[in-house]
Amino acid sequence: MTAASDKADAIDVLVVDDDFMVARVHRAFVERVEPFRVVGTAHTGGQAIEAADALRPDLILLDLYLPDLFGLDVIPRLRTAGHDCDVMVISAATEADTVRGAVRRGVVDYLLKPFDFEDLRLRLERYAAQRGRLLTTVVRGQADVDRVLAGAFAPAPASTLPKGMSVETAGLVERALRAADGTLSASECAALTGVSRVSARRYLEYFHGTGSAEVSLRYGAAGRPERRYGWRA
Repeated sequence: MTAASDKADAIDVLVVDDDFMVARVHRAFVERVEPFRVVGTAHTGGQAIEAADALRPDLILLDLYLPDLFGLDVIPRLRTAGHDCDVMVISAATEADTVRGAVRRGVVDYLLKPFDFEDLRLRLERYAAQRGRLLTTVVRGQADVDRVLAGAFAPAPASTLPKGMSVETAGLVERALRAADGTLSASECAALTGVSRVSARRYLEYFHGTGSAEVSLRYGAAGRPERRYGWRA
């Protein structure tokens, strides 16, 4: 792949956080996830708007407690300035009104501090998949619309996993599905990830329930049909 095609495929990110050290950590996290690259950082709302003007990012990781503006107030200013970049809130704010306000302003995700790399990685990869669907889907009917929206409203994996399920195993199963050439059965997924077939089946069904994976049936000569899972990409 050429340097030009790498640039075209990259998802450019602007990191906005009032704490310089926190912004540096977030930048390091983002740059570990393909195809994301950080094109700049900002530490105030005003700097964020100026950086968006200059850098034209695809995605802004937006802290809410900024010294000059509340983070959510940055979003309408970006829209007024003509920016259609996506916004992912990263904040310690847990107030219901704040979360509702973020949803009303169209944020693509809301990640609570503190978090670790895996929490952010899963959300970035989900965002990249959803963005790809939005950019490439040709809508011929309701089924196409449903496939696009399935990713947008899937629950956040780290915060809504059912009791007894772990983020680490969910990540293993997700990566196996993404890397598969076609579909996987529960037994095949178990062999690839090192978990039991029962556990693999439970995680696969979880991803199916959130809309992240689709299921097809393979019929053999006799017995029950085999359920096969494929990542929605």
